[in-house]
Amino acid sequence: MMRRPNVLLVTLDQWRGDCLSSAGHPSVSTPNLDRLAAEGVRFTSHFAQAAPCGPSRASLLTGTYQHVHRSVLNGTPLDARFTNVALAMRDAGYDPVLFGHTDTTVDPRTVPADDPRLGDYEGPLPGFRVGLDLPEHREPWYRWLEARGHDVSDRDRFLRPRDDMAVPEGRGASWSPPPFAVDETETAFLVGEVIDELARLDDVGDPWFVHASIYRPHPPFTVPAPYHDLVDPATVPDPLVDEGYDGADPHPFVAAARGFGAYRPPADDLDLRQVRATYYGMMAEVDAQVGRLLAALDDLGVTDETVVVVTSDHGEMLGDHDLMSKLGFHDQSFHIPLIVRAPAATVTAGSTVSAAEGRVVKGFTENIDVMPTVLDLAGVEVPRQCQGRSLRPFLDGSVADGGAPDDWRTAVHWEFDFRAWVGAEGLEDVSAHRCNLAVYRDHRGKYVHFAGLPPIYFDLEVDPGEQRPLADHPAMGRYASALLDWRMASDEQELSDHLALPGGMVVLGS
Repeated sequence: MMRRPNVLLVTLDQWRGDCLSSAGHPSVSTPNLDRLAAEGVRFTSHFAQAAPCGPSRASLLTGTYQHVHRSVLNGTPLDARFTNVALAMRDAGYDPVLFGHTDTTVDPRTVPADDPRLGDYEGPLPGFRVGLDLPEHREPWYRWLEARGHDVSDRDRFLRPRDDMAVPEGRGASWSPPPFAVDETETAFLVGEVIDELARLDDVGDPWFVHASIYRPHPPFTVPAPYHDLVDPATVPDPLVDEGYDGADPHPFVAAARGFGAYRPPADDLDLRQVRATYYGMMAEVDAQVGRLLAALDDLGVTDETVVVVTSDHGEMLGDHDLMSKLGFHDQSFHIPLIVRAPAATVTAGSTVSAAEGRVVKGFTENIDVMPTVLDLAGVEVPRQCQGRSLRPFLDGSVADGGAPDDWRTAVHWEFDFRAWVGAEGLEDVSAHRCNLAVYRDHRGKYVHFAGLPPIYFDLEVDPGEQRPLADHPAMGRYASALLDWRMASDEQELSDHLALPGGMVVLGS
């Protein structure tokens, strides 16, 4: 019997899908992720199903759309009735271990009313043994820095550029590095802890499942030397600028978003370009730490026994469309990377095909596909709740380059809930339950449906940058119908297709 593989699931927080040098980005340097892609498969049209972090990870780790799991905000509980990738792997004999965060809020019906977890949105996903809990307060990292000789009494200074350095001409406000070395970043700390655990697990000898949840390049925008000066702000791509909403004022959702300071880019052009340059430098630093992880697998001699999956929870607007952070409907917030490198013996088990190496898949994939893929490659039954599909056919070479399995999706879908904005300017008359949107996007167009506001359409054939949002287009009716079809076909099916009949329960269509 073939040994089950190890699984290393890596999430890079707030990483845009276009930001890989192997994808042709002019400012980003990612040699280690490029190496992983060259040895595995890179999915170029991969999308998250929600934002921000908590809702997106709920989809990633349960394999379900947001309208099914209903964890819609950071702090919205994840219903305990859902299984997840950690619980499924644990049931199969793995010991899932988490380094970092999953931003999971416990179901309040399963704990006492005074449980401290009810006051924190950054809990771990059930099923994981926590190897390192590294939430936003970063306490373990600060203790580690202190042990290395740093004075951590003023902790905020580690999260901002140094204020005792002159900013050179041609550089913006986020240029200065923070007051620690490149081998002392949060990512370096976490990766070191993961590597120590990998060595321990290798001594045990059983197949393992490790989830390394890396916080960067999530803001704050700051990175140590030499990465702080890696990219010249003068050379970064220009931010995309909207060309109007049919010549009218911005859509009420957009106007409301721009009314929040957290979503507004720096007003000074140089500072904005520097933020973009700093973000790309942060990516290079994270890529170097991913290289450490890959090297550790090589050093332990387990590369050929380990499935490696790298993706993100969501992207970053980065000043495009006059917005920052992750929100709404633009690709910059939801188009994310996905790279899968699986051992040949794993993906070709029971097959005569060869494992794909260096393949670039342009077909649409979604983060809900990650859980069924991990379980499938580990030889674990995929729960009925999963709404995604295993990506094995793209990995084992059973579909031709440029092809896809029968009935593969021809569009992607995501949702964004903005009920926390209720009462904001332009949204005064929209109730909280109607502050949400759903997107249906294929290669030709993107339709954005709001529960309580007018829809938006983008004709991607003539407007690939989504700079000319349309309130009216001949295709909108067809896209609205397709969105409704998707939504109706993707309702929860856990029990709805079961039927009690004489002789016992049957499953319709099975």
